[in-house]
Formats: sequence, C-alpha cells, structure tokens
Amino acid sequence: MKMYMKSIAVDDQSKALDFYTSKLGFVVKHDIPLGEHRWLTLVSKEETEGVELGLEPNAHPATRAYQEALMADGIPVSAFRVDDIEAEFTKLEAVGVEFTQPPVKAGGATMAVFDDTCGNLIQLVQLHV
Repeated sequence: MKMYMKSIAVDDQSKALDFYTSKLGFVVKHDIPLGEHRWLTLVSKEETEGVELGLEPNAHPATRAYQEALMADGIPVSAFRVDDIEAEFTKLEAVGVEFTQPPVKAGGATMAVFDDTCGNLIQLVQLHV
C-alpha cells in the first residue's frame, strides 16, 4: 500500500490553484470539472509521480468548522518538507507569501508557518539529520 493523495480544504479552488502554483511552484496533475467544484490535484515539480495534493472545496459544514478552528488556534493543517528552509523562506517572502512564524529551530528540525490565503496555515519543515 502506498500513499496516493493528501487533501487540504480550501475556501476557493481557483484562488488556491493560483497560490499553490504561482507562489509555491506546484504543478497541476488533475483538473477535472465535477459540477460546481473540481477534482484538483497538484504535485511537486521535484516529485511529479509522488503524492498528490488535493485542493478540496470546504463546502461541508464540518470541514469548514475544522478549518476555521485550526486557523483560529494557529495550527498548521499540513507540513511540507524543504531542504533549505532559510532559502525557501526568503524566496516565498519575496513573492508575497505571508508567514505567521519565521524559521525557528526546535530539536532536530527548523520550522516556519505561512498562510495559504485559502483558510489554512501550512508548516515548512527542514529536518537536521
């Protein structure tokens, strides 16, 4: 068994698509219309055959409540691993990504958190192993 997809609920799929592709550099894997929403998945440029990131509409009340509660408490919904967090932080800030936490070392990792503009906080992690 292998991981296929991880999903993130977003308040606007088109806005999320723009943010995740133009700011973060992900590429579209699937974009299939499904009524008022889409089956929308992205992959990393570095892992085009890797785990897909699903940008799911937060249309269900429970999903929206969960998303809002995490945001209100400052809890990231997901984490992306990077090789050089300082370089990634500088690059993302330069294109307008807003960080709620700059890089902070904690044990064997350095972490930062940004707002994806679609209702979520996302953590960047660099492991020091």
